[in-house]
Amino acid sequence: MKFMNIKNSFKALTYAAYAVAVCSAFVNPASAQSVEQLQQLRERAQQSQSGAATPSVSPLSISTQRTLPGATASANTMGQFSTQPRNGVNLPGEPTIDTVFPAQAPMENPPFAANLFIGGFESERSSGLNDNYLIAPGDKISIWLWGAVNFSDVVTVDNQGNIFIPNIGPIRIANTPAGSVNQTVTSKIRQVYTNDVNVYVNLLTSTPVSLYVSGPVLRPGQYAGLASDSVLYYLKRAGGIDFQRGSFRQIDIVRNGKVVASADLYAFFRSGKLPEISFKDGDTILVHPIGNTIVVETGARNSFTFEFLNEELNGGVVNYFARPGEFASHASVSGIRNNKQFARYVSVNEFASLKLSAGDTVEYIADHEPQIYRINVAGAFAGASQVMVDKGARLIDVLDHIEADTTLSDTQNIYLLRESVAVKQKEIIEEGLQRLERSMYTAPISSTGEGAIRAQEAQLVADFITRARQVEPQGRVVVSENGEIANILLEPNDTIVIPEVTDLIHVGGEVLLPQSVVFNPDATTEDYVAWAGGFTERAEDERILIVRKNGNVTFTSVNDSFLSSNDSKLEPGDQIIVLPAIDTKILQAVKDITQIVYQIAIAANVATD
Repeated sequence: MKFMNIKNSFKALTYAAYAVAVCSAFVNPASAQSVEQLQQLRERAQQSQSGAATPSVSPLSISTQRTLPGATASANTMGQFSTQPRNGVNLPGEPTIDTVFPAQAPMENPPFAANLFIGGFESERSSGLNDNYLIAPGDKISIWLWGAVNFSDVVTVDNQGNIFIPNIGPIRIANTPAGSVNQTVTSKIRQVYTNDVNVYVNLLTSTPVSLYVSGPVLRPGQYAGLASDSVLYYLKRAGGIDFQRGSFRQIDIVRNGKVVASADLYAFFRSGKLPEISFKDGDTILVHPIGNTIVVETGARNSFTFEFLNEELNGGVVNYFARPGEFASHASVSGIRNNKQFARYVSVNEFASLKLSAGDTVEYIADHEPQIYRINVAGAFAGASQVMVDKGARLIDVLDHIEADTTLSDTQNIYLLRESVAVKQKEIIEEGLQRLERSMYTAPISSTGEGAIRAQEAQLVADFITRARQVEPQGRVVVSENGEIANILLEPNDTIVIPEVTDLIHVGGEVLLPQSVVFNPDATTEDYVAWAGGFTERAEDERILIVRKNGNVTFTSVNDSFLSSNDSKLEPGDQIIVLPAIDTKILQAVKDITQIVYQIAIAANVATD
């Protein structure tokens, strides 16, 4: 009986402890225990009653705590607030630039000086104090006196701009440059302590100021910083000037409703000038709407969108800021005058005095008539690889100024590489390829089986066309024949090729072992092909291409009866190209493909499958 009374008393004490814990959690939230701790107390009470550790589910076991995205849930952080910066992370539902700012297409010519707002220089501000910083109320100054009088203290500049030193009185230092604080305070102290007193004064901290950035900036609002910070610092904090709407030329600092300073970012960009001002609480940096704009599209070092004042709308100012290239000779101007289209094409000198209008577009163009050509020299020669010649120069005139060793240079087989010829060869090949495409995809089909065959053949031809379009012609021009050289008119960037004296015959294309073979005056085309391993299965042995050393082209075959003639006789340095045979089962496209293969082989000295 006594044992039962003790047991009942223990149960009553356990329930009382549990009730006290629960009541304490509601009466004193600061000392509230966690959900897990309350659950443990309840389980202990049940264990003492039933004698078994049986888990149970109750509303207390359900967590109702919610965390924001990116936050870390922890039972020990209930009721606490984060003191770390968000580092640009937006809260759910918080407005962003994408939701409140109008969508804008990228500008081909961004504003001049727009790169002032690239990077994070606003976060790299020096923690040191600028000597030009003007003392403001709230700044802390350290003062030491030693000698006949000992005194040390840190004083604060009061709202009246003064500091107070015992036995000295108030000293006004508001708007005093930081570099002059020591001299100002020391001179005041020495008016009282004239002898045997040493003085040291130092500005410890400066008071942050809070000002507003308004106008066409990305994030207008209130920002904090030092009074000595620049206009650029606060503009960058506000996201920079809106390129489409904001002015880089008209930026005012407003204090008590009056403009106390103005900034022109063009002046800073060109000469490093910014207004020298010490900001105060409540100042406003006001960015005005964008003014007159002139777009410089191409031909200048600074191809940007420029903003000019009314008196600056002339070509001379545009030349100053845009800096046209050295070879720019003319300027093209287009715009609107009196609701009518306006266009002018003038020299750069005439453009300097031309009056412009807002919205004009300017292009600088190098429109000099070439009077001097650059001619390249390649192959076996001595001296410079480039020769500058006057307009109208001919090949023989240039060859007279090129040094060549007659024992190593084959001056009888000179040829040219010309860009305009390469372009024309590319056009001819492209025309043939387009004709081939049309013939393949527009061929009539008489049955379903034939259609399937034509589809497979069309895919093969399409692969051939893709490879053929990748070939780049050389633009070779034959200018020598039988030791005589044609005195043709040269074009800009021509390349004069002087072949080397060689004893080799080059064999390539559809042979098993493409290689170079030593020239044998008694050997035939069939011999050289045999020495290169013979024909492949796809070789066309009836029409073999021979590219002469001077660039000329002839055709032969292994059974050619004219090999002994002067036209078909092989010479050292010649190139034998065995072309691929075209499968005659590819409907009517055989002729077109064969023609294209020949054109590519002649234009680029390659055999295309």
